[in-house]
Amino acid sequence: MTARRGASIAMLRLRAKLLQQTRLFFAEREVLEVETPSLAESATTDPNIDSFRVRNAHRAAELFLHTSPELPMKRLIADGSGDIFQVCRVYRAGELGHWHEPEFTMLEWYRCNWDANSLMSEIEAFIVGMITPFRSISSVKRIRYHDAIEAVLGVPANSSLKVLREALAARDIDTPNTADCNALLDLTVATLVCPSFGPDELTFIFDYPPEQAALARIKPTVPPVAERFELFYGGIELANGFGELCDSEEQLRRFHQENEIRQGQGKPRMPIDMEFIAALQTGLPPCAGVAVGFDRLIAAITGAQGLSEVVAFSHALKEPVTKQ
Repeated sequence: MTARRGASIAMLRLRAKLLQQTRLFFAEREVLEVETPSLAESATTDPNIDSFRVRNAHRAAELFLHTSPELPMKRLIADGSGDIFQVCRVYRAGELGHWHEPEFTMLEWYRCNWDANSLMSEIEAFIVGMITPFRSISSVKRIRYHDAIEAVLGVPANSSLKVLREALAARDIDTPNTADCNALLDLTVATLVCPSFGPDELTFIFDYPPEQAALARIKPTVPPVAERFELFYGGIELANGFGELCDSEEQLRRFHQENEIRQGQGKPRMPIDMEFIAALQTGLPPCAGVAVGFDRLIAAITGAQGLSEVVAFSHALKEPVTKQ
């Protein structure tokens, strides 16, 4: 796969300016910039994300390119770093389309002793500050996941598979042959919820179902929900954030559960980052973290119609699009 030229030189100059502005935002808040390895002996167990494998003739162990700097950054926090941020390239196999590239730039940061609500307020300040010199934001909204689903489907998010499938069919949405309600909920968000957002609206969806918690802690509400949020500008997802899970036993259980799901999908089980688990056992302070797709943010700022317009070299210009 050979990447071909993408963004104009003028776009690259703007991108560099916005990177400087990003670093200034965190410097003013005394958040430490860090760097973590791109190569690791472990890989993501997330069934929806696939890692690139790297072979090294000088060592027996197989390596993987990281799909996120999340786990090593949390290890730094457990070691006493305090608030940190990172801007880095990340790599995901099978990601190719107008809004996906197999390598892209991620901005990730963590705030100690914060919850997801506090972090949503900070990311709002960051995003609004980045976008509004170039484009308008008509409103900033926060909507609970279950409310967002019910608003477009007319049925609760915790409905049965049959009810969800019928509600989607009534709206002419083809449903996959799956026994997983979460797959239908993801489909609902992609096909109905996101298109319902105004083109200049900034929208947080928060309080995800526990089954979609990923690395987020579960809030002991009735019913329980995951302390997780996603941020959209128009219908484009910009960020994914958590009130971070600090329980090592629960985190290890989730990693094993994700590997079981991967195996059921015909995917290989992935090696778990046991150094991260050990760091959780040592003690991760309460914190909240968020990952921002920096290329997508540049596209939102400039009104670009895809990532190929904002990255210097685009794989999507060379290969057939496989994912929108």
